[in-house]
Amino acid sequence: MGLTKELYAVAESLWEEQLRHPFVTGLGDGTLDPERFKRWVLQDYRYLIEFARVFAWAAAKASRLESMAWYAGVLDLTLNTEMELHRKYAERFDISQADLEAEPMWPTTRAYTDFLVRTAADGDQLDLLAALLPCAWGYVHIAERLARGSPPADQRYADWIAQYASPEFGEALGWLKTEMDRLAQGITNPKRNRLKEIFLTSTRYEARFWEMCWAGESWDG
Repeated sequence: MGLTKELYAVAESLWEEQLRHPFVTGLGDGTLDPERFKRWVLQDYRYLIEFARVFAWAAAKASRLESMAWYAGVLDLTLNTEMELHRKYAERFDISQADLEAEPMWPTTRAYTDFLVRTAADGDQLDLLAALLPCAWGYVHIAERLARGSPPADQRYADWIAQYASPEFGEALGWLKTEMDRLAQGITNPKRNRLKEIFLTSTRYEARFWEMCWAGESWDG
């Protein structure tokens, strides 16, 4: 059994909990308060900046040219395409680029991204993959499940679901999982357990991100 199958078993119950979170269910049926979704747009923009740093570390640490090229491509896509699309998407919620750039990181966003970047900097390729996979995998998992139902009437939410349930995101996730399984061949049990711990930590941060956007958050409490 490949490592990613074991990681799925570790995260499955947490992903099911996320699917029942009111932010996610409201996204799926279109009842989510736009003000709550604005929180996600603002904080996710700040998240993407740090997520790009993780792919920069991945390109630097890759042991194969093929892998280095793939990570570099995703880094370019994130900085020069996805973030521009994010800015255009934000406009549909009356969020300007100035608003995005001025938004401070909330505590959960800061803690999560610090964990990602530190793991990428200090760890090896497998540590890095274990840290970043829950974001890519979790969003595809959630969006594909939401896509089974009727699309929400709010086109902004329907577009969110369609984007993360798209074949392009699925293919990127497939590459990451294949790379993880390739690199994990022959690893020791202590290393395997360490990777599960990293993967679980990021998965928990993903759950906290939804709650942060639902309830709001500040440094004052």
